[in-house]
Amino acid sequence: MKVFGKWDPTEVEVRDPGLKDYICLKPMYLPHTGGRHAKKRFAKAEVPIVERLINRVMRTEKNTGKKHLAYNIVKRAFDIIHERTGENPIQVLVQALENAAPREETTTIIYGGISYHEAVDSSPQRRLDIALRLITEGAQQRAFRNPKPIEECLAEEIIAAARYDTECYSIRRKEEIERIAEAAR
Repeated sequence: MKVFGKWDPTEVEVRDPGLKDYICLKPMYLPHTGGRHAKKRFAKAEVPIVERLINRVMRTEKNTGKKHLAYNIVKRAFDIIHERTGENPIQVLVQALENAAPREETTTIIYGGISYHEAVDSSPQRRLDIALRLITEGAQQRAFRNPKPIEECLAEEIIAAARYDTECYSIRRKEEIERIAEAAR
């Protein structure tokens, strides 16, 4: 079974050992679990990564709650990724998530009326959540007040993050988060 009837997730390789358990590559034609994971703790690790991307794309002003529209955006973005790279778009997405996931971030600690930031390691699930958020935010910012469609902007953001291009939004934000955490050590 292939995602969107085209892309085989079983041949995708996850290189980051921390994210391996949280990137679900279960073969599924239509990535739609219907929220069955919502009431169980850590169950979103069982949701296919393509569906998680679709759910993130669905969380913007114009696309809120329109899963079919988000599904079509991701489907067309995958076609563009395949056109430009010649690779399996799911593999490119996984590489982009591995590159855009920050390893360290800061938390605010309040002690005796004084608040300060302290560096903490990010859990793998949170790393993946942040990476998905940064990639979709980058695509939305590129598409805003731009004649380019969101599908093309999403494809460009995923490709740039997979290549670790420091000009793309997700990689720039990841490095900023890690730089702030390093300063807070």
